[in-house]
Amino acid sequence: MRIRTLRLLAAMAACAVATTTLAACGSGGPSRGGGDTLSVWVYQDGSTVIQEEFVEKFNETSDIKIDLVQIPGDNYTDRMRTAMGSPNAPDVFFNWGGGSIADFVEQDMLVDLTPILDEEPELRDAFIPTILDAGAVDGRYYGIPMRGVQPVILFYNKTAFAEAGVEPPATWDDMLHVIDVFLDRDTVPAVVAGADPWTELMWLEYLLDRRGGAEIFDRIRNGDASAWSDPAVRWMADTVKELVDAGTFGNNFRSVNYTADGASTFFAQGGGVMHLMGSWEYANQLSQQPEFAAEDLGWAAFPTVPDGTGDPGALVGNPTNYWSINSEVEGERLDAALDFLRMHAEPEYAQALIDNGDIPTTANAESLLDSHASPEFARFQYDMVAEAPSFTLSWDQALPPGKAPALHDNIEKLFGGQMSPEDFVAAMQDL
Repeated sequence: MRIRTLRLLAAMAACAVATTTLAACGSGGPSRGGGDTLSVWVYQDGSTVIQEEFVEKFNETSDIKIDLVQIPGDNYTDRMRTAMGSPNAPDVFFNWGGGSIADFVEQDMLVDLTPILDEEPELRDAFIPTILDAGAVDGRYYGIPMRGVQPVILFYNKTAFAEAGVEPPATWDDMLHVIDVFLDRDTVPAVVAGADPWTELMWLEYLLDRRGGAEIFDRIRNGDASAWSDPAVRWMADTVKELVDAGTFGNNFRSVNYTADGASTFFAQGGGVMHLMGSWEYANQLSQQPEFAAEDLGWAAFPTVPDGTGDPGALVGNPTNYWSINSEVEGERLDAALDFLRMHAEPEYAQALIDNGDIPTTANAESLLDSHASPEFARFQYDMVAEAPSFTLSWDQALPPGKAPALHDNIEKLFGGQMSPEDFVAAMQDL
């Protein structure tokens, strides 16, 4: 699951006055590993149980032991980015690849894994090439995939839809009809965790992709700020305002969070009937609300939009998550860290992901899908990824890290009504 840098700059400023401990930046923090220990940081969520299991397996045979540090989701990015470069930095850490680690690469803070992959083609070939490449920076590899593929999917409550006599929306007219039907039934049409603006971002990403195509954000990602003035961007912002004003997300969505399972629980308990979220939502529901996952949880692609030029098969989200190694790790500890990363290419690890409801990034994933808790969902997601003409990395991960807080702030204001669509476009151009 992803967590966004909601208040990164504020956190960095606060931690700048701290001394040497990460504990100064939140609810306690570990010292960096040394000697015969590796400090491995992971984002804490429903999939962490897999990392716990494989760290235990690793520690059974390795002289260098791993200390797995689970960082709560709402603190992860801030604490990781603040710690890097300090004595409290992790030795190995969870990240989103690409833009999320580009500044670390620029400062030579990460181990370049390219020579390892060149020397070990069996390790390189174990992963789907497009997924491995998605975590690269300037053609060099600094991360090994460690979780499942993560496209954003439109989840819905099958039982609620059946009772209302509607189908998952394939077009925007369908979407507006579904919204009207559930508003008439005094039910929130779509859950959104307004307390975590990155969840709102998913609506913007798909609306823009469907309306104008993936090339608009490609231009933005490559430094062309004028792309924010494309008419499709204004249509996207206008559409979000219309959705909010219509009551699509309810009246209290700004107080709903995702990182503490607020939105997922609200969805599972029938408070809302659609949830646009990364594919990890299935694993979350399987872990936290297994009965809902088994009986009520449905999934669909995001609908087409009027006059859209984007490919309806295009995806947004995260290809996967990655492990990266701090460049300060050397000698036997580096050898151990590399051995730990190699474990994630093994069929046993891929099967563990499948058992947890995820779709592995390894090349043998297709042969394992029938053992998924929901083979239908597994095939749906695998086919989405395999057939997608484009897979746009989440904007706040694709843009330079320093831009994410302002991006989130603008999104929060647009959804909250503090910023007009026109002002939102202008603010993004300034960004």
